[in-house]
Amino acid sequence: MRLRHAVAVTAGAFALALSLPASASAATGDFLYEVPGQGVAALTDPPSGQCVTLPEVSDPRATPPAHSTRNHTDAQATVFKDANCQGPSFKHRAHGGYGSERLEVRSVWFS
Repeated sequence: MRLRHAVAVTAGAFALALSLPASASAATGDFLYEVPGQGVAALTDPPSGQCVTLPEVSDPRATPPAHSTRNHTDAQATVFKDANCQGPSFKHRAHGGYGSERLEVRSVWFS
């Protein structure tokens, strides 16, 4: 009897696990930003839940920060003035949040 109960519980847990949606590991869409002297750059389907330092502007001694950000992903984007998601931040809503030319950006976090 105990074996049958254990098998039933295990089967039920397995069925429940299959019915739950998989956790998202990436925001879907493009995050656009202007790199001074280079034009528009993009992160396509960026990872969620981790800091992304924009590669073109990661070194403040070598390049000015990015600006004119556009969030065309399905996740909220929080942009940071400094690399490694440090410094002042600003949130962009999913599907169209944006920042002006004055918003300096070196990193971003997608939730």
